[in-house]
Amino acid sequence: MITGAIPLGHHFNQTTSHQLQLLRRSFLARGTASVGAMALGSLLGRNAVAAEDSAPPLDEALPRWRGVVRPLHIPAKAKRVIHLYMAGGPSHLETFDYKPKLGEMDGQPMPESFTKGQQLSQLLGQRLLCLAPQWPFAQWGESRQWISKLFPHLGRLADQLSVIRSMQSEQINHDPAHTMCNTGNALPGRPSMGAWLNYGLGDSAQQLPDYVVLTSVGKGGQAQPIASRHWGAGFLPSRFQGVEFRAEGDPVLYLGSPPGVNRFRQRQAIDAIARLDRLHHEVYDDPETLNRIAQYELAYRMQMSVPGLMDFSDESRHTLNLYGTQGADGTYAANCLMARRLAERDVRFIQVFHRAWDHHGGVKRSMEITAREVDQATAALVEDLQSRGMLEETLIVFGGEFGRSPMSQGDFGRDHHMLGFSYMLCGGGVRGGVSHGATDELGYKAVENTTHIRDLHATILHLMGVDHHRLTVKFQGLDQRLTGVEPARVVQEILA
Repeated sequence: MITGAIPLGHHFNQTTSHQLQLLRRSFLARGTASVGAMALGSLLGRNAVAAEDSAPPLDEALPRWRGVVRPLHIPAKAKRVIHLYMAGGPSHLETFDYKPKLGEMDGQPMPESFTKGQQLSQLLGQRLLCLAPQWPFAQWGESRQWISKLFPHLGRLADQLSVIRSMQSEQINHDPAHTMCNTGNALPGRPSMGAWLNYGLGDSAQQLPDYVVLTSVGKGGQAQPIASRHWGAGFLPSRFQGVEFRAEGDPVLYLGSPPGVNRFRQRQAIDAIARLDRLHHEVYDDPETLNRIAQYELAYRMQMSVPGLMDFSDESRHTLNLYGTQGADGTYAANCLMARRLAERDVRFIQVFHRAWDHHGGVKRSMEITAREVDQATAALVEDLQSRGMLEETLIVFGGEFGRSPMSQGDFGRDHHMLGFSYMLCGGGVRGGVSHGATDELGYKAVENTTHIRDLHATILHLMGVDHHRLTVKFQGLDQRLTGVEPARVVQEILA
């Protein structure tokens, strides 16, 4: 009986016919070579064992991923991306899109000319009444950008911010909209933006994953569900998927070695597993086997690097006060500070999810709480990166899966809205003090320089040196790409 290919704990009589075919095929294809190898091994004896023990270290035997975009398609303006993802759909009408006319029409019927024949989610069939912006706006900085007074810290930085006020999506419900924002397609199973970037550009960090995800739950709204597939690799190799770090305690489980196992023994075990995996790969030619080897090696490196990453004792009192956190306390502020520490360690794509923006009721009070959770920390991240000379090479992106409706829902809340909302960008390659695009006078629909989620993705790739048309992977008979087959354009108007 041929053994070794059946999963542990899997009884032979339960093995699928497909597995049996693989076993027979492998035996017939390699049987002669295997017999020869056994004979050779008996002749070489101890010398063969010694040669195996002297195999090169895993990081030398398995080269780092160099990426497929070589050289870069265009000169890169940014080295890394920090995506501050506001899960739940932040209201553009209480953040970046000032609509005094909506205030004048508070409580009045929404004109049918805006809404007739439109997709309205949970408001469909209901009486539609205008709901005024619940917080006042002000013009900030020399650029006189309109930003809600809920965000005084970001307001101070208005001259460094580029605000797109004409965003649109195709999805009006949370999960497909999350999937669209993160993968460029509403259907699950596509690679996330971070996976595309790391596939295209190659390995960046030495001791950490190149794509790290941080999450926090706010107190001002429903904790919007998110799923690991939103940072998954889809049909790309699994090594490119995001790695979620926990916001409290150890960011990664099992960082410590078991009692009695030192680093040397652990290194020996990993190398032995790698050799077995390579033998498996020689038989089955399964690329995921090589990914498994790479992930074992990365896990070993993280055991040495992550404890230092989590040691906030080297942060000054000024820095901790700037963010408003002591670090590793599960808050958005702590995750923003962690994002800066990850950026310092060459992590290319850092995603910070804040699950607090689904405000179907009491939007005034809810927005006050949620804005307080993110305003200071987001501004601190910008200022901290700038003080360290890193902002020019770090692209910061701030926004959610869609906006909120100008019409009231329930107890002075707002429903999902995909036809017009806002995004804020800052840092690597982006012009400061710029407002791009506009919605209509009631904030219902983008009417000037409409910017689709695909356009945002194309712009991010462009700033990282990648032409979104040319980063493709053949899958299901098509050349797949992050921006899909629909038209997408780089938003040149906001670029420095």
